[in-house]
Amino acid sequence: MKGFAWRSFSLVAFCLGLLLAWPAGHSGAQSKKDKKAYEGTPVIWREPADIATRDLFLGPGGEAMRPDLSKVTFEADTTTGYSVKWDVRDGSGKKWVAKLGKEAQPETVSLRLVWAAGYMTEVSYLVPCAHIAGAPKPRKEVERCEGDGYVNVRFKSRPKGVKKIDNWSWDKNPFTGTREFQGLAVMMALLNNWDLKEENNKTFYVPGADGGPGELQYVVTDLGGTFGKTGGPFTHTRNAPSDYVKTKFVTGVENGFVRFDFHGKNAGMLKGVTVEQARWIGGLLSRLSDRQIKDAFRAGGYSPEEVEMLAGTVRARINELIRL
Repeated sequence: MKGFAWRSFSLVAFCLGLLLAWPAGHSGAQSKKDKKAYEGTPVIWREPADIATRDLFLGPGGEAMRPDLSKVTFEADTTTGYSVKWDVRDGSGKKWVAKLGKEAQPETVSLRLVWAAGYMTEVSYLVPCAHIAGAPKPRKEVERCEGDGYVNVRFKSRPKGVKKIDNWSWDKNPFTGTREFQGLAVMMALLNNWDLKEENNKTFYVPGADGGPGELQYVVTDLGGTFGKTGGPFTHTRNAPSDYVKTKFVTGVENGFVRFDFHGKNAGMLKGVTVEQARWIGGLLSRLSDRQIKDAFRAGGYSPEEVEMLAGTVRARINELIRL
């Protein structure tokens, strides 16, 4: 027994020594020292002075960042959560995250509408039929197209030099309570984005021009749980146009605060949206033309009938905000 007790004590002491030697604040992602190297001005929104002329078909990456589809090669399976996600490289050697399945279409559209309103986003494009050399069998069934390709694949990337730093919380961030942050919350309700969990929010470091101060951009990176109906685990839907057009948006005003028919994660943040804040984001979005809104849905690969239906519902929701 004494030998057993001594061995047990030695094992505990060894483990404790390892813990004490482990760098403070170490995590599987980045140390505090690493994060300090990417300090910058927090940014979540920037005035979209060109909102009426923004190209919502090509989105924030424009023509310049479109993937080279001459050859797309599988690199790694990075699947987490609902959708199949793969790291791939295009014909020019640029790295992308390819998302397959039901979330690819609504995420492509949602990102464009959020970007049009001035919020920070990544860059994405939808490829109607993508051929990915060396791809494994997807972990779940996805729709296929001719030549052993994959239907409606979303390609997402970031400009060179942009680094992913950390997650941010809906409850605590540098923008809580501001008009711009409340406007983002309204945007999530307008899109019926029920999946508002912290792991879908990322902070990116964007280096400054010519060595100047950089930015910490706060981005909602996963917008796939949109254009369906909000609700709990068994009632919400994604990429369901017929559900989206049937749901309500604004249900009324009480004591100067807007009530939304939103049933999803972190729904409480919508309880503090004032009429003025809702009108503000509605006013911004009202500067988009019908053609621009339809272009966003065309970019998402929706049929002409779905484009008309979905764009009409988005316009109706914008009108609800400006009429408050």
